[in-house]
Amino acid sequence: MLSKNALRVLEKRYLLKDEKGRIIETPDQMFKRVAKYISKGNKKLENEFYQVIKNLEFLPNSPTLMNSGTKIGQLSACFVLPIEDSLESIFSTLKSAALIHQSGGGTGFNFSRIRSKGDIVKSTKGAASGPLSFMEVYDKTTYVIRQGGKRRGANIGILNIDHPDIVDFIKSKEKEGSFANFNISVALTDKFMKALEQNKQFELINPRTKKTVKKINAKKLFDILVEMAWKTGDPGIIFIDEINKKNPLKSIGKIESTNPCGEVPLLSYESCNLGSINLTKFVSHGKIDYNKLKKVIYTAVNFLDNVIDVNKYPLPEIEKITKANRKIGLGVMGFADMLIMLGVRYDSNKALKIADELMKFISETAVKASVEIAKKKGSFPNFKKSEWAKKCKSIRNATLTSIAPTGSISIIADCSSGIEPLFATKFARLSLGKKFLYEHPLLKKYDKKLFVTAHNIAPEQHVKMQSVFQKYTDNGVSKTVNLKKNASKQDVKKIFLLAYKLKCKGITVYREASKKQQVLNIGKCKICD
Repeated sequence: MLSKNALRVLEKRYLLKDEKGRIIETPDQMFKRVAKYISKGNKKLENEFYQVIKNLEFLPNSPTLMNSGTKIGQLSACFVLPIEDSLESIFSTLKSAALIHQSGGGTGFNFSRIRSKGDIVKSTKGAASGPLSFMEVYDKTTYVIRQGGKRRGANIGILNIDHPDIVDFIKSKEKEGSFANFNISVALTDKFMKALEQNKQFELINPRTKKTVKKINAKKLFDILVEMAWKTGDPGIIFIDEINKKNPLKSIGKIESTNPCGEVPLLSYESCNLGSINLTKFVSHGKIDYNKLKKVIYTAVNFLDNVIDVNKYPLPEIEKITKANRKIGLGVMGFADMLIMLGVRYDSNKALKIADELMKFISETAVKASVEIAKKKGSFPNFKKSEWAKKCKSIRNATLTSIAPTGSISIIADCSSGIEPLFATKFARLSLGKKFLYEHPLLKKYDKKLFVTAHNIAPEQHVKMQSVFQKYTDNGVSKTVNLKKNASKQDVKKIFLLAYKLKCKGITVYREASKKQQVLNIGKCKICD
């Protein structure tokens, strides 16, 4: 049974329409369309896929729901594109990004190879405009091309901490509305974290000459980063060395960027398709039903693996490396709801224990499912060059797990987003340019003490929860540490340092009211049409 909000989202964005914009399919027909297309003619699989989607036990990422069986046929949510230090590369990548956005995907870029502002341009003997000037061009282009014509284009822009323009980059979203189509993150290195710990000078390196152009006190630089994150919610940070330590394809290349929400670090031109298990469907008599969960994990891994084959890729380079590595990202949603159903508070040690046990099970089961598929269909082509070759004889996918934010699909499933705690028991959610009034569906069934909300959870618990899930997740974990309006800069600093210590791959904070327009808002609202 779909909720009113689920139906509104499906009608607005997902259900097929004719040339005049009239809806021409029901939600059930959409579920059947997706299951049929992804099953590749295998009737048994088609029925399995249909059942788990119809029952809202598993939902794939939005492009798969939107585009399966259509002319567009682009099914992946996440892409990373390379940017070299030349106009040809910058604008060639911009064209590729435009095609990806048009088809419903989101893109990640690392702008660190672009020479810094004021550096020499050999061909004209002029001065370079720097990475931020090109980010502005990307931002405006994204604004013009809505993702797949159905949602706002999403990007992440990353700059390495040792780039000479790093301070300007950190402050680039200080003015509200700047780079509105970008999340931004700073790539922090172990070298920087060591300089910070020792209160030492840190070298900023010219990306063109590879020579030191300036030294800055690491603590001073970190304080600027902390202040901007406290003030505006941007930038987030990624721990780029931690990401590459866990890179299963080290011999193929170094990871420099992630998808827009940070949960999928990818090599250049890689794409990844995601799907999430709705954990609210796996609680029986106050316990997790691991037998049922196992079956759905096997079905979900089969589903996501098939997506790689039936997908219509926007570029030949993307198709080549995606099929060579066959990365998938199976995650979860409804975790906060599951805890309520189990009678456990999110801010308890028991919640961390459940998270550990649960994600370990999902990860290990997903690996078994992928190994089983590999016995029938073979390993991913780059298997022998991967870290997996040291652990097993064969496996179908280079990565299996990823925790996505599950914005729209959690509305369809009528559950909490990803692994986030409840934002509030009643709140207004901005989606598709509309306000959705949300009242928690479990409110009348369970003890009110269990409904602990994001702002009432200690920041350390947020980070600990993220790190527990990260321990068993191949890719990254999308999670925001929501802070009260009166949170201090020192709170933000502690969160960043703890995230590094606990081996998170990245971290984002958001202090209440640090942006005028927020996706989630506490308080009453009328549902607007």
